[in-house]
Amino acid sequence: MAKVNEAENKRKSSPKQIAAAVGRSFKDMKGEVKKVVWPTKKQIINNTGIVLFFMAISAVIIGGLDTILSLIVNLILKNA
Repeated sequence: MAKVNEAENKRKSSPKQIAAAVGRSFKDMKGEVKKVVWPTKKQIINNTGIVLFFMAISAVIIGGLDTILSLIVNLILKNA
């Protein structure tokens, strides 16, 4: 029982320690964000166009499959 209480006491941190840890985290985060290589406006527009194109293709394929499978199911149910 005494060991459990000692472990709990070690885990408790003072508000100053918590504030320092949070401050370090934000400082590290700021440093990591500075290392990011951000895309240019042209790259963003190009990538957006590619994504929209493939979304449209996917929608057409899924819609076509849905229509075909619906027709097949309706034919099966009418004959049953």
